Amino acid sequence: MKSIKQLQTIDKPRERLLKYGLSSLKNYELIAILLGSGVKGKDIIKLSREIERFFDTDFETIDLKSLQNIHGLGTVKASQILSAIELSRRYLIKEPHRKISCANDVFEELKPYKYKQQEYFLALYLDGANNLYETKVITIGTLNQSLVHPREVFSQAIEKRCASIIVAHNHPSGILEASREDIEVTQRLKESGKILGIELLDHIIFTKDAFVSLKEEGVL
Repeated sequence: MKSIKQLQTIDKPRERLLKYGLSSLKNYELIAILLGSGVKGKDIIKLSREIERFFDTDFETIDLKSLQNIHGLGTVKASQILSAIELSRRYLIKEPHRKISCANDVFEELKPYKYKQQEYFLALYLDGANNLYETKVITIGTLNQSLVHPREVFSQAIEKRCASIIVAHNHPSGILEASREDIEVTQRLKESGKILGIELLDHIIFTKDAFVSLKEEGVL
């Protein structure tokens, strides 16, 4: 069997990678670099081409057992390939962002907080298409301006270069009416957002059964 070191210089995938970059390599060459060497009776390039053909036909059902059906590919090398595929999936194949189109979408997103016995003030961070980056707990406790500081609310939005945010908090009492503090906090965050260029789209007050939008109520 031949390893990459034993190949002619012109055929060495590693040499081509160093000279021309990853984008210049064919799929079987990338596989060859991953494997490092061939197996008994089959050099690295031949083995890599067989694996490439297998990917082209059976990639959706690939697993350890199916890879081992390739003649000469043992458990170790098959495991290397599967590990590389799984690592790529975890880092590169991201779940799509959830889109926030209305106040009800926010209410659905905040279901885990519906039955909390304390007030949770949360911020939802959105991109320019209203896709949700993240939901973050800002404070826990009775809502007031000293607890909900614009710096704490907008720091994540600045870091992630968000286009807008939505804030929300629960009322464990079950009463949906906005308090004076609720309105004051909303206005303060609205003005801070204007200065920062990050729009406050809404402030949702919710209970376990329902919600109210302060934008729809005319507060924003």
